Amino acid sequence: PGVNLHYLRGFADRAVSWSSLEELEVLFAHNIQENAVAKFVQTHWKEDSFFGYQCLNGCNPLMLRRVQRVPPNMAVTADMLQPFLSEGSSLEQEMEKGTIFLLDYEVLEGVLSNIINGKQQYLTAPLCLLHCDHQGLLKPIAIQLQQTPGPQNPVFLPSDPEPDWLLAKIWVRCADFQCHQLISHFLRTHLLGEVCCIATLRQLPEIHPLYQVLMPHVQTTLQINIQARTSLLAPGGVFDKSVGCGLEGITVLLQRATERLHYRSLCVPDDLEDRGVAALPNNHYAQDALKLWAALHRYMGKGWQADTEKGTGCEATSSVHQDKELQNWIQDIFSEGFLGLTHTGLPQNFKTKTELSKFITVVIFACTALHAAVNFSQLDFNLWMPNCPATMCCPPPQAKGLVTMQDLLSILPDVNATCSVITTLSLLSQPGKNFVSLRFFFLDKTAFPRKLGGGTVIAMGKIPLCQYREEWFRSGAPRELVEALQKELKSISMYIAERNRFLELPYPYLDPENIENSVAI
Repeated sequence: PGVNLHYLRGFADRAVSWSSLEELEVLFAHNIQENAVAKFVQTHWKEDSFFGYQCLNGCNPLMLRRVQRVPPNMAVTADMLQPFLSEGSSLEQEMEKGTIFLLDYEVLEGVLSNIINGKQQYLTAPLCLLHCDHQGLLKPIAIQLQQTPGPQNPVFLPSDPEPDWLLAKIWVRCADFQCHQLISHFLRTHLLGEVCCIATLRQLPEIHPLYQVLMPHVQTTLQINIQARTSLLAPGGVFDKSVGCGLEGITVLLQRATERLHYRSLCVPDDLEDRGVAALPNNHYAQDALKLWAALHRYMGKGWQADTEKGTGCEATSSVHQDKELQNWIQDIFSEGFLGLTHTGLPQNFKTKTELSKFITVVIFACTALHAAVNFSQLDFNLWMPNCPATMCCPPPQAKGLVTMQDLLSILPDVNATCSVITTLSLLSQPGKNFVSLRFFFLDKTAFPRKLGGGTVIAMGKIPLCQYREEWFRSGAPRELVEALQKELKSISMYIAERNRFLELPYPYLDPENIENSVAI
């Protein structure tokens, strides 16, 4: 079951556009098998309500933000948007009610686009306004494809001809692909885990309570990231050959995203509050993330209390503030990982156990739950390529009414680029459950990756969320705390399973049973 990788690799030399939508459907049918989510995506990808759904529960749920005013660089007026708002309600009233939201991909502005199959590719930095209606449906109501308004940068509306509006949404989804892969996924999970892993190895001895708590959640990160750098992100890899931003864009995007990173955006309750999306109907990511965060935060608070007051078989630390190894650890993360950027709000030291517990929760959530949400969902939402293309082969439209539905095929990625991306996402979306024996084999050795399909990446064995095999969790207070946490996670899993029974499109990605204990692929 799953994607037929051999079939996809057979298209490696087809450096041409898709000849028809039917041809694309044949490829999809050969690879769909038991993927009910991908089938749902193919059926509904053109619908405005599904576009909005993906902003909440797709593979990149971190971009949407509530706004109280229209961005000054977006050339829309209240009259333009009135037909798409609730009947009898003005734009100002809707904003006061908190029903207007924004996707802003300004981080992509000016990023050089790739050359694929000898052809120039194109990126945009779109702005997209959305409205949550009285039924709780989130729908796009205006799209501007570039940041600077002007006569050659029209604002597309749902009332425009179908090809224009659909193409505008596809451009937004292409921009989202770049931000999802490099920022929400690679930076916020893989690289955050790497920074903390290196600081832990540099600054903390193995008997330190934080080393013991944190290492199970970051121990596989270095090897996975090294493999990514030498394959996916290297010359000849999928980003070089098939993705719009290319290798040059990777560096620029990661630099910009690091500069824009804020500590509150890494803390789930703060992030959801700041973006104003926690209370949106059907925001399953937010609901599940809050439950997991709360469970992990309670565990970290109680666990650190137990470690420092009762001990864990080693000499207990008497005070967070006086723990020089701990202070060196966070200073290493701040100065080396976050480049000493004070505006990020990242702690430079810890004065209380509360501050420490929150930061540990940030790290563990990012390396477990967030990675599950942004990694294991991506094939489901990207297998039907038009829903989220990795690149665009033609420039963005500068006027309305110039594109037809047939023209879309020449704008979307070429056949070989499409198949290359799907192949990669298929490998990255495979849970590690088939490789548990490998993980055990290398438990006390260097964690070598399992090579998949001709030497491409990258899977460590799966250990479920907060299932620990390390010796220091086997007795005493640590064991009691872990057992209590596992009981709470089981309760969350049962809640998610019961809720999903009644959803047309289930959201399983933050079910603790589907979350790995570290970034293992």
